[in-house]
Amino acid sequence: MAPTLHEQLLQTLGTRIVGGELAPGTVLHAEQIARDEGVSRPVVREVVRVLQAMGLVAATKRVGIRVRPAEAWNLYDPLVIRWRLAVGSSGGQLRSMTELRSAFEPKAAELAAQYRDDRDAAKLLGLALEMREVGRAGDLKRFLELDIAFHRFVLTASGNEMIAQLERIVAEVLTARTEQGLMPHQPHEDALELHVRVAEAIWARDSGEAHAAMDRIMRRTAAEVSVTWSDLPRPSILPEA
Repeated sequence: MAPTLHEQLLQTLGTRIVGGELAPGTVLHAEQIARDEGVSRPVVREVVRVLQAMGLVAATKRVGIRVRPAEAWNLYDPLVIRWRLAVGSSGGQLRSMTELRSAFEPKAAELAAQYRDDRDAAKLLGLALEMREVGRAGDLKRFLELDIAFHRFVLTASGNEMIAQLERIVAEVLTARTEQGLMPHQPHEDALELHVRVAEAIWARDSGEAHAAMDRIMRRTAAEVSVTWSDLPRPSILPEA
Protein backbone atom coordinates (compact mmCIF):
# COMPACT_ATOMS: atom_id res chain seq x y z
CA MET A 1 0.00 0.00 0.00
CA ALA A 2 1.37 3.41 -1.01
CA PRO A 3 2.13 5.78 1.88
CA THR A 4 -0.32 8.60 2.49
CA LEU A 5 0.66 12.28 2.18
CA HIS A 6 0.74 12.39 5.99
CA GLU A 7 3.13 9.43 6.16
CA GLN A 8 5.33 10.83 3.39
CA LEU A 9 5.65 14.24 5.03
CA LEU A 10 6.26 12.71 8.45
CA GLN A 11 9.03 10.55 7.00
CA THR A 12 10.55 13.51 5.15
CA LEU A 13 10.62 15.92 8.08
CA GLY A 14 11.51 13.26 10.64
CA THR A 15 14.56 12.02 8.73
CA ARG A 16 15.70 15.57 7.93
CA ILE A 17 15.60 16.48 11.61
CA VAL A 18 17.18 13.28 12.90
CA GLY A 19 19.79 13.32 10.16
CA GLY A 20 20.84 16.87 11.01
CA GLU A 21 19.76 18.52 7.76
CA LEU A 22 17.37 20.60 9.86
CA ALA A 23 19.63 21.63 12.72
CA PRO A 24 18.40 22.40 16.25
CA GLY A 25 17.03 25.90 16.39
CA THR A 26 15.93 25.94 12.75
CA VAL A 27 12.54 27.62 12.40
CA LEU A 28 10.08 26.27 9.85
CA HIS A 29 6.74 27.70 8.77
CA ALA A 30 3.67 25.66 7.91
CA GLU A 31 2.90 27.69 4.79
CA GLN A 32 6.38 27.11 3.38
CA ILE A 33 6.29 23.38 4.20
CA ALA A 34 2.93 23.06 2.46
CA ARG A 35 4.26 24.80 -0.66
CA ASP A 36 7.57 22.95 -0.77
CA GLU A 37 6.05 19.51 -0.21
CA GLY A 38 2.84 20.02 -2.19
CA VAL A 39 0.51 19.18 0.69
CA SER A 40 -2.34 20.96 2.42
CA ARG A 41 -2.05 22.97 5.62
CA PRO A 42 -4.16 20.43 7.56
CA VAL A 43 -1.67 17.68 6.62
CA VAL A 44 1.20 19.87 7.84
CA ARG A 45 -0.60 20.58 11.12
CA GLU A 46 -1.22 16.89 11.79
CA VAL A 47 2.40 15.99 11.04
CA VAL A 48 3.68 18.79 13.27
CA ARG A 49 1.51 17.46 16.12
CA VAL A 50 3.12 14.05 15.75
CA LEU A 51 6.61 15.54 15.68
CA GLN A 52 5.80 17.61 18.75
CA ALA A 53 4.71 14.48 20.61
CA MET A 54 8.08 12.94 19.73
CA GLY A 55 9.90 16.01 21.03
CA LEU A 56 11.45 16.79 17.65
CA VAL A 57 9.83 20.21 17.25
CA ALA A 58 8.10 22.90 19.27
CA ALA A 59 5.43 25.02 17.59
CA THR A 60 4.24 28.46 18.65
CA LYS A 61 2.01 30.86 16.74
CA ARG A 62 4.36 33.83 16.71
CA VAL A 63 7.63 31.97 16.20
CA GLY A 64 6.81 29.02 13.97
CA ILE A 65 7.97 25.43 14.12
CA ARG A 66 11.32 25.24 15.87
CA VAL A 67 13.53 22.14 15.61
CA ARG A 68 14.54 20.88 19.06
CA PRO A 69 17.92 19.35 20.04
CA ALA A 70 18.39 15.58 20.34
CA GLU A 71 18.27 15.82 24.14
CA ALA A 72 14.57 16.66 23.85
CA TRP A 73 13.62 13.76 21.56
CA ASN A 74 11.68 10.72 22.71
CA LEU A 75 14.44 8.26 21.87
CA TYR A 76 12.17 5.32 22.66
CA ASP A 77 9.65 6.22 19.96
CA PRO A 78 9.84 3.47 17.31
CA LEU A 79 9.74 6.00 14.47
CA VAL A 80 12.60 8.03 15.96
CA ILE A 81 14.56 4.79 16.24
CA ARG A 82 13.73 3.90 12.63
CA TRP A 83 14.85 7.30 11.37
CA ARG A 84 18.07 7.24 13.39
CA LEU A 85 18.84 3.81 11.99
CA ALA A 86 18.16 5.04 8.45
CA VAL A 87 20.51 8.05 8.53
CA GLY A 88 24.14 8.73 9.45
CA SER A 89 23.62 8.00 13.16
CA SER A 90 22.79 4.34 12.57
CA GLY A 91 25.99 3.07 14.22
CA GLY A 92 25.41 5.05 17.39
CA GLN A 93 21.76 4.02 17.45
CA LEU A 94 22.66 0.36 17.02
CA ARG A 95 25.17 0.61 19.86
CA SER A 96 22.64 2.25 22.18
CA MET A 97 19.90 -0.23 21.35
CA THR A 98 22.17 -3.28 21.58
CA GLU A 99 23.40 -2.18 25.00
CA LEU A 100 19.83 -1.53 26.12
CA ARG A 101 18.62 -4.89 24.82
CA SER A 102 21.53 -6.59 26.58
CA ALA A 103 20.20 -5.15 29.83
CA PHE A 104 16.51 -6.02 29.58
CA GLU A 105 16.16 -9.07 27.32
CA PRO A 106 18.05 -11.55 29.55
CA LYS A 107 15.93 -10.33 32.48
CA ALA A 108 12.79 -10.74 30.40
CA ALA A 109 13.77 -14.34 29.60
CA GLU A 110 14.42 -14.98 33.30
CA LEU A 111 11.00 -13.63 34.25
CA ALA A 112 9.31 -15.51 31.41
CA ALA A 113 10.70 -18.78 32.78
CA GLN A 114 9.13 -17.97 36.14
CA TYR A 115 5.73 -16.71 35.01
CA ARG A 116 4.97 -18.18 31.57
CA ASP A 117 1.89 -20.30 30.96
CA ASP A 118 2.06 -23.60 29.11
CA ARG A 119 0.45 -22.29 25.93
CA ASP A 120 2.89 -19.39 25.51
CA ALA A 121 5.87 -21.60 26.35
CA ALA A 122 4.79 -24.12 23.72
CA LYS A 123 4.37 -21.37 21.10
CA LEU A 124 7.79 -19.99 21.92
CA LEU A 125 9.42 -23.40 21.55
CA GLY A 126 7.65 -23.85 18.21
CA LEU A 127 8.93 -20.48 17.04
CA ALA A 128 12.50 -21.33 18.04
CA LEU A 129 12.40 -24.66 16.21
CA GLU A 130 10.97 -23.03 13.08
CA MET A 131 13.63 -20.30 13.32
CA ARG A 132 16.31 -22.98 13.32
CA GLU A 133 14.82 -24.67 10.27
CA VAL A 134 14.31 -21.42 8.33
CA GLY A 135 17.71 -20.06 9.35
CA ARG A 136 19.47 -23.17 8.09
CA ALA A 137 17.61 -22.73 4.79
CA GLY A 138 18.84 -19.12 4.52
CA ASP A 139 15.38 -17.55 4.18
CA LEU A 140 16.20 -14.20 5.85
CA LYS A 141 12.80 -12.63 5.18
CA ARG A 142 10.92 -15.38 7.01
CA PHE A 143 13.67 -15.59 9.61
CA LEU A 144 13.19 -11.90 10.44
CA GLU A 145 9.45 -12.42 10.91
CA LEU A 146 10.08 -15.33 13.26
CA ASP A 147 12.87 -13.52 15.11
CA ILE A 148 10.60 -10.54 15.81
CA ALA A 149 7.83 -12.87 16.96
CA PHE A 150 10.24 -14.83 19.19
CA HIS A 151 11.52 -11.78 21.03
CA ARG A 152 8.00 -10.35 21.31
CA PHE A 153 6.86 -13.58 22.98
CA VAL A 154 9.74 -13.50 25.45
CA LEU A 155 9.05 -9.88 26.39
CA THR A 156 5.31 -10.36 26.82
CA ALA A 157 5.74 -13.67 28.65
CA SER A 158 7.81 -11.82 31.27
CA GLY A 159 4.55 -10.63 32.81
CA ASN A 160 5.98 -7.11 33.08
CA GLU A 161 3.86 -4.65 31.08
CA MET A 162 6.67 -2.10 30.77
CA ILE A 163 9.11 -4.68 29.39
CA ALA A 164 6.40 -5.96 27.03
CA GLN A 165 5.99 -2.51 25.45
CA LEU A 166 9.64 -2.57 24.37
CA GLU A 167 8.82 -5.13 21.70
CA ARG A 168 8.20 -2.46 19.03
CA ILE A 169 11.65 -1.06 19.69
CA VAL A 170 13.25 -4.49 19.32
CA ALA A 171 11.32 -5.08 16.10
CA GLU A 172 12.68 -1.85 14.58
CA VAL A 173 16.26 -2.80 15.44
CA LEU A 174 15.94 -6.36 14.13
CA THR A 175 14.39 -5.05 10.90
CA ALA A 176 17.11 -2.44 10.38
CA ARG A 177 19.84 -4.99 11.00
CA THR A 178 18.48 -7.16 8.21
CA GLU A 179 17.78 -4.27 5.81
CA GLN A 180 21.28 -2.84 6.29
CA GLY A 181 22.95 -6.14 5.50
CA LEU A 182 24.23 -6.70 9.04
CA MET A 183 22.81 -10.19 9.23
CA PRO A 184 24.90 -13.06 7.85
CA HIS A 185 23.45 -14.63 4.71
CA GLN A 186 22.77 -17.66 6.83
CA PRO A 187 22.36 -17.25 10.62
CA HIS A 188 25.09 -18.91 12.65
CA GLU A 189 24.24 -22.35 13.98
CA ASP A 190 25.23 -21.26 17.48
CA ALA A 191 22.72 -18.39 17.35
CA LEU A 192 19.98 -20.72 16.16
CA GLU A 193 20.69 -23.19 18.95
CA LEU A 194 20.76 -20.43 21.57
CA HIS A 195 17.22 -19.38 20.63
CA VAL A 196 16.12 -22.98 21.08
CA ARG A 197 17.92 -23.08 24.46
CA VAL A 198 16.09 -19.96 25.62
CA ALA A 199 12.76 -21.50 24.65
CA GLU A 200 13.59 -24.83 26.26
CA ALA A 201 14.69 -23.11 29.47
CA ILE A 202 11.48 -21.08 29.60
CA TRP A 203 9.47 -24.26 29.03
CA ALA A 204 11.40 -25.98 31.84
CA ARG A 205 11.00 -22.94 34.13
CA ASP A 206 14.78 -22.72 34.42
CA SER A 207 15.15 -18.97 34.93
CA GLY A 208 18.93 -19.07 35.33
CA GLU A 209 19.48 -20.90 32.05
CA ALA A 210 16.95 -18.67 30.25
CA HIS A 211 18.83 -15.58 31.41
CA ALA A 212 22.23 -17.05 30.48
CA ALA A 213 21.16 -18.19 27.01
CA MET A 214 19.55 -14.83 26.16
CA ASP A 215 22.65 -13.07 27.45
CA ARG A 216 24.77 -15.14 25.07
CA ILE A 217 22.44 -14.18 22.19
CA MET A 218 22.93 -10.51 22.99
CA ARG A 219 26.71 -10.86 23.33
CA ARG A 220 26.84 -12.54 19.93
CA THR A 221 24.65 -9.81 18.46
CA ALA A 222 26.93 -7.11 19.86
CA ALA A 223 29.99 -8.81 18.40
CA GLU A 224 28.39 -9.06 14.96
CA VAL A 225 27.27 -5.42 14.66
CA SER A 226 29.95 -3.62 16.68
CA VAL A 227 31.78 -2.84 13.43
CA THR A 228 29.19 -0.11 12.85
CA TRP A 229 30.21 1.81 15.96
CA SER A 230 33.81 0.80 16.67
CA ASP A 231 35.18 4.24 15.73
CA LEU A 232 32.34 6.35 17.10
CA PRO A 233 32.76 8.43 20.27
CA ARG A 234 30.15 7.97 22.94
CA PRO A 235 27.71 10.89 23.13
CA SER A 236 27.93 13.41 25.94
CA ILE A 237 24.68 13.19 27.86
CA LEU A 238 25.59 15.20 30.96
CA PRO A 239 23.59 18.43 31.34
CA GLU A 240 25.49 21.65 31.01
CA ALA A 241 26.44 23.29 34.33
